[in-house]
Amino acid sequence: MTQGSSQPRVDDGGPLHRVVVIVDANSNPFELGCATEVFGLRRPELGRDLYEFSLCSPEPRTLMRDGFFTLTGVAGLEAAESADTLIVPNRPDVEVPRRPAVLDAVRRAHARGARLVGFCSGAFTLAEAGVLEGRRATAHWQWADSFQARFPGVRLEPDVLFVDDGDILTAAGSAAALDLGLHVVRRDHGAEVANAVSRRLVFAAHRDGGQRQFVERPVPDVRDESLAPVLAWAQERLDSPLSVPDLAARAALSPATLHRRFQAQLGTTPLVWLTGERLTLACRLIERGVTGFDVVARRSGLGTTANLRALMRRETGLTPSAYRRRFGPAQP
Repeated sequence: MTQGSSQPRVDDGGPLHRVVVIVDANSNPFELGCATEVFGLRRPELGRDLYEFSLCSPEPRTLMRDGFFTLTGVAGLEAAESADTLIVPNRPDVEVPRRPAVLDAVRRAHARGARLVGFCSGAFTLAEAGVLEGRRATAHWQWADSFQARFPGVRLEPDVLFVDDGDILTAAGSAAALDLGLHVVRRDHGAEVANAVSRRLVFAAHRDGGQRQFVERPVPDVRDESLAPVLAWAQERLDSPLSVPDLAARAALSPATLHRRFQAQLGTTPLVWLTGERLTLACRLIERGVTGFDVVARRSGLGTTANLRALMRRETGLTPSAYRRRFGPAQP
């Protein structure tokens, strides 16, 4: 992931960061819903709103995908001119050129430094606008060959859920819009707020995507609650020298059976889950301003500063010091 983005964190008490979604003919309702859920809802559980959110369209009436419904009553395309983050249209007819007025709006937003987001086939909109040339991006696997043939200058990464290339972010498929949306919230507001949003969505805050991405490893979404008690028990004791046999004993299972249940229910191993939980706790401690990386390593159960540093670099691409500068408390 590109570090040092020009986009500031938006939790400093100033004006809300403005997210605008462009909706065009045949746009997908699901991705529009994802954007609304992540960026448009009030957040009473947090005691504050996170974003100012609005829709816009180049026409007064926009027929959504396959004629499911017609969208009316939204702002005109001029609303995109004041967006801090602009989410571009996505639609299934990827071979049909995008509307010139939409492409011009995307180019203007990029030129003035707005953050651009493409969900699923939205990568085609960004590429047609010319803002992805030489940049990293992803798109739905179904269109990967078509995308690469049409836009050979884009560095397509087809095997990931999303790509964060600083001021341009793309998600691979429809559901990956939620993964990317939560990543944007995490980038803007920190891990705790992103986790709160993911809990309200009843959606895992992170799904492995086959690439090292700058996201924490929070509690996986547990489909079968049979492991929930042992997970909760372990989370309260992360600073203790827990092992896989300890988890198995608590669950009254053999280590082999525990391993099978973890794979079936969480898609990972007990050791990977335990390490991920400890790393998540370490990140939260750093975000809360705990001083001394030796203290963070001990309280999170990672043991040593060297182990903390190695795991953070592997999983987030950042050293503990760099993570603190990016997500720690603002310095006076």
